[in-house]
Amino acid sequence: MKKGAILIAVFSMIMGAATIARADQDKTDVVERLQSAGQVLQELDNAPDKGIPNSVFKSAKCVGVVPSMIKGAFIFGGKHGRGVATCRLPDGRWSAPAFFTITGGSWGLQFGVQDVQLVIMVMTDEGMRHLLNAKFQVGGTASVSAGPVGRNAAAGTDWKLNTDFLTYSRSKGVFAGIDLSGSEIERDGDSTKAMYGTDYPSSRLLTGKVPPPADAHVFLAAVRDAALHHENQSAENR
Repeated sequence: MKKGAILIAVFSMIMGAATIARADQDKTDVVERLQSAGQVLQELDNAPDKGIPNSVFKSAKCVGVVPSMIKGAFIFGGKHGRGVATCRLPDGRWSAPAFFTITGGSWGLQFGVQDVQLVIMVMTDEGMRHLLNAKFQVGGTASVSAGPVGRNAAAGTDWKLNTDFLTYSRSKGVFAGIDLSGSEIERDGDSTKAMYGTDYPSSRLLTGKVPPPADAHVFLAAVRDAALHHENQSAENR
């Protein structure tokens, strides 16, 4: 097959996945995504030497998970996925989940199509403010870095000072930091309405103004368990 035909085929696959992902969502789709997001966090917590550092999770303002992000390229790269996020509330609880989509592209010598699991750790108040918005670009006013990997990998780094988002991906069992510069994150109104019956803005959901629905229990329990696990390990390592 000629390179031009391969390019068209791969590009069509990416755009087709994005079209499907943008289609109207029903509640079953959204509940399955919440459950899958919780499973992603549980599996990462079972990889103690390759997971998110304790100090990162302990300091995170919010956690976002995209259980399935289609990433593919032939010279031109593209990615698209639907995710869910929750933020810490002042009383220590985690907020009702807010839903988002992520899209982006890149240009470089690359080839292949992958189904990637993505975790986004929001590390700053500014990063949280971006997440409360309806739409923003990662790597513009919102700084982003590939997250350090390993329970103590963040020691001695300056991520606490100047990075709004730390990002991680897993593909084919391999967990690593990923650069999402140039990607666009947008509020997912279809999924929000499917879950809550009302198209709440992310600012209401992530600041605790809407109670978490029962169907979010699996995801929020996974976030709480992961946060507690990291906090306990940090205390043990002091």
